[in-house]
Amino acid sequence: MIDVIAVGAGGFMGAAGRYLVGRAVVGFWRGDFPLGTFLVNMLGSFALGILVAHPYFAGQLLNGGVRAALGIGFMGSFTTFSTLMYESFILVGRGKPWVGIFYVWLSILTGLLLAWAALCLF
Repeated sequence: MIDVIAVGAGGFMGAAGRYLVGRAVVGFWRGDFPLGTFLVNMLGSFALGILVAHPYFAGQLLNGGVRAALGIGFMGSFTTFSTLMYESFILVGRGKPWVGIFYVWLSILTGLLLAWAALCLF
């Protein structure tokens, strides 16, 4: 049961973090490209790679409730695949199909590259 509470607490913090990043980006970005979602997904890809690969995090720190809170709760709610898909469909519906396609491919490729880079650091 403690893992469920840990996931919920981490999820709350991740969702709040995603919201704050999105609000900060809206303050300076007015383009068609969904920069806020892209940034949280890329930060999440890199951060999860570090959490999995770094000896300190992958060792004793990330056992049990802490692993569930950070890896599943926080990272799961901070990043957002569903919003990526939704925003892509919105771009297509607004007559910007190439921006939508670019967004999906850039997100996948950059996310993989950042996760790999984080894994290679350690």
